Amino acid sequence: MKNSTIKKDPLEIIGRAKGHSYREIIDKLPRHCKFSPYLIDQVKNIPEVILRNSGTPFAKKINRMMREVTTEAYRAKQFTRTEINNRGVLFGVVLLKHKVLDSVLNYFHERWPQCIICLYNEYSCKTGVINEKGTIQEIDAPLKSVVEKVSKNRPVIPYFDDIQFSGKEIFETLYKSQFISERENKSYFKRMIPDKCFELPGMRHGVEKRFRNKRINEFL
Repeated sequence: MKNSTIKKDPLEIIGRAKGHSYREIIDKLPRHCKFSPYLIDQVKNIPEVILRNSGTPFAKKINRMMREVTTEAYRAKQFTRTEINNRGVLFGVVLLKHKVLDSVLNYFHERWPQCIICLYNEYSCKTGVINEKGTIQEIDAPLKSVVEKVSKNRPVIPYFDDIQFSGKEIFETLYKSQFISERENKSYFKRMIPDKCFELPGMRHGVEKRFRNKRINEFL
């Protein structure tokens, strides 16, 4: 009992553990574009308390890689701009260098389980597709042709026919409602949407940059 207590991360004992556990690293690190099986062998030779708290340069590297994977998936979920056609096919463009396309597809599938989701990855030049059953496949074809193919044998669905929209229209309305003097908080807006996010496909020509850079009185 004494030995197991010594090996345990003190920050974990008081509920403030940082970093990632062995299980999390073994599960998620292979998603990194620069992953090598050799990294896992090295990880297993480091006490978890050191790994969690970035106690060595290697531990810092592993935590940084884990953070890069998580951040890329999170930003794709938050900032991908989608459109939907009248056959219930939701589609958009992402830029994913790490292996997180399945995570992003599942996120949209959970939000729209009745739709087929198509996401074109600019990095791999392939289109990921998830159907209503949650089955995922990657197709070596551009987004437009994949959307046309999966839509071909699906009937027009009145519900989706009535809610045709573009991402631009939705976010134009959203930010106009947010940018009133009582709600102005430009520093928070910039923290939530860092400059690097504007490199993402859905944000390159998004309304966010224009709204963030304008003076508040231009909206009144």
